[in-house]
Amino acid sequence: MPVEKLHYTNGEVTIVWQPKLCIHSGNCVRGLPRVFNNRTRPWINAEEASTIEIVEQVNKCPSGALSFFYTADEIKDI
Repeated sequence: MPVEKLHYTNGEVTIVWQPKLCIHSGNCVRGLPRVFNNRTRPWINAEEASTIEIVEQVNKCPSGALSFFYTADEIKDI
C-alpha cells in the first residue's frame, strides 16, 4: 500500500509530504537543497534550515504535496 503522508520535523515545524500529490516540479530541491535532497534518504532533512526558510519554501509547492504545521500546535491539540 502506498504511503499517504510522511512527516519530517525540526522540533518547531513539521513538514508533511504527500507523495501521491507530488508532481516532481523540483521547486523544493532547487529552492532549499539543504532540506530537500532527492539523492539522500530520507530526502527531507528539516534540521538543515530555519523554520521560516522551511515555511517559505513549502508555501511555494505548486501541487500542495508539501505542507507544514507548527509542532507546538500539535502538542496543544493532544
